[in-house]
Amino acid sequence: MTKSIASPAPLESEISLAQLRGDCVRMAPHWVVPAAKAAAPVSPSRIHGVVVPASSARLLDAMSEYGD
Repeated sequence: MTKSIASPAPLESEISLAQLRGDCVRMAPHWVVPAAKAAAPVSPSRIHGVVVPASSARLLDAMSEYGD
């Protein structure tokens, strides 16, 4: 009795870009994207209690130097 040995799956580095693109094309129909609902605008008067860490505030404050 002879056992057939299945060859292992190719390593990630052995897969060519063409093979990867082909796999993506075959899978694309399976990935259904639901229609996005538009977010309703929020009145500024309803926004309260937002806490921003000091490090983030400094980062955002310094960003104006890079391109008004």
